[in-house]
Amino acid sequence: MPTPRETILAALHTRLAALPATALRGEVLPERVPTEGLLILRDGEPGAPEVTLSPLRYHYQHRAEIEAVVQCGDRDAAFDTLCASIGGTLAADRTLDGLCDWVEAEAPRPVDLPVEGAASLKAAVIPVVLHYSTADPLA
Repeated sequence: MPTPRETILAALHTRLAALPATALRGEVLPERVPTEGLLILRDGEPGAPEVTLSPLRYHYQHRAEIEAVVQCGDRDAAFDTLCASIGGTLAADRTLDGLCDWVEAEAPRPVDLPVEGAASLKAAVIPVVLHYSTADPLA
C-alpha cells in the first residue's frame, strides 16, 4: 500500500499528465523536447514536519518541483501558456481529490538555455507546496 506522500505525488503527476505537454516523473531531461513542452515532476523535499499530539500527527509542507521546458518558435508564449495551464490545473482542485490539505505553486524563474546546433530552451523550476498530514513519517 503506498504512503500518503507517494499517493499525493502520483495524483499530482496524473494531473500534469492530463495537460498537452509531456509529463514525466523523476526522469532525466530527454534529448528532444516535445513541441507542446515538457514537464518533469521531482519528488522534492518533505522538510521537517510540525507535530501535534493526541492524536499524533505529522504536518508537512512538502516542496515538490515541476521542471517546465519548451523549445519551439515562440518560446515566450509557449512557456507562458504552459505555466498558466499548470496553474489552472492546480487551482481547479487544491486538495487533489481530498488527498492533501492544500496545493499551491510558487512563481517560476525562467531561464533561456542555449543548445548547440538547435533552438534554445526556455525552462524553469516551479516549486509546488503540498500541505498534508500523516500519522507516521514513514507511512
